[in-house]
Amino acid sequence: MFASRTSEWETPQDFFDKLNWRFGPFTLDPCASPFNNKCKHFFTEDDDGLLEDWKGHTVFANPPYGRGIGEWLKKGYEEAQDPDTTVVMLIPARTDTRYWHDYVMKAEMVFFVKGRLKFGDSENSAPFPSAVVVFRKVADRAANPKMDTLSR
Repeated sequence: MFASRTSEWETPQDFFDKLNWRFGPFTLDPCASPFNNKCKHFFTEDDDGLLEDWKGHTVFANPPYGRGIGEWLKKGYEEAQDPDTTVVMLIPARTDTRYWHDYVMKAEMVFFVKGRLKFGDSENSAPFPSAVVVFRKVADRAANPKMDTLSR
C-alpha cells in the first residue's frame, strides 16, 4: 500500500532552507545525487556515504527510506559523537521501529513535522509523517531527547 518506486526522496528546498537556517550552515550531504544535493560537499550512492567520514561537518542527511535506513541512523549517531560534528536527519516518523529506539531516542532533539511533506517533483504529499532528528555531542544533556513539532 505504501510502496514506492524509489527509496530516495528529494528534500523540499523550502524545508531544507528552514533547517539550514536553524541548524546550519550545512557543509555535507552524504545521501545525495548530482541532481538533488543540498550542500557543496556531498556523497552519491557510488561514493557510499556510509563508508565516508563525516567528522568536522554540519551534516544534513535525507537517507534512503528503505530497509537500510537503520544503518544511516546508526552512522549519524556515531559520527555525531565527535564534538565537532552535528548531524541533522530527515526521516519517516516510524516510532515503532528498532532503529527509532536504538538511535533516534538518543538524539539531542527530535522534531515531528506538522502535516506531510511533498518530496521532489511529486504531485502528492508523502504517505507517511516525517521527523527531523538532531544528533550532536552535548555535555550534561538529559537522557531523553527534546521533542517538538516543525511546520512544513
